[in-house]
Amino acid sequence: MNQGLIPSRYAKALYEYAAENGCDQLVFDYMQKLADAFAAESGLAKAVANPFVSRADKTRLLYTASGSTADDKVMARFMALLADNNRLDMAREIALAYLKIYRLKHNIRLVTVTSAAPMTEADEDRLKKLIQRHLGPAKMEYNHLIDPDLIGGFVVSIDNEKLDASIANELKELRLKLLSK
Repeated sequence: MNQGLIPSRYAKALYEYAAENGCDQLVFDYMQKLADAFAAESGLAKAVANPFVSRADKTRLLYTASGSTADDKVMARFMALLADNNRLDMAREIALAYLKIYRLKHNIRLVTVTSAAPMTEADEDRLKKLIQRHLGPAKMEYNHLIDPDLIGGFVVSIDNEKLDASIANELKELRLKLLSK
């Protein structure tokens, strides 16, 4: 079976179960923390994939990383399901798939603005309003990153769309034009 298909199925089942129990937003928060923990700590993926680490220890690690506890009925059933089916090592992919499903169901678009330097509050507010106009009725989950390699300008990513208004991109395009002649 496809490695991308398995996490999607678990995430879909988790979303449906969480929605039935009225805690899909809470599970979204847990999955966001879990995905962030995997991104921040590379040792977490290694520990969860390690066959010498017990299922109980892996489960405790995932509870801690997600900020949930065994007292949370939905998360407890989910962790037990993963453990019983030897899928604890897919927790990161399942979390990411859940986030995608939740955003789709709730019409939330993931927006990341990357700029070369911090933006003023007024400029950032103006950019947020412009992006919101582009999104229409969709809600926006906004992140702002700083990347000095851009030299100047900014890059706006909305899900799979990308607007690159950075000086680094302009220089790259100019270089390509000069090389093609």
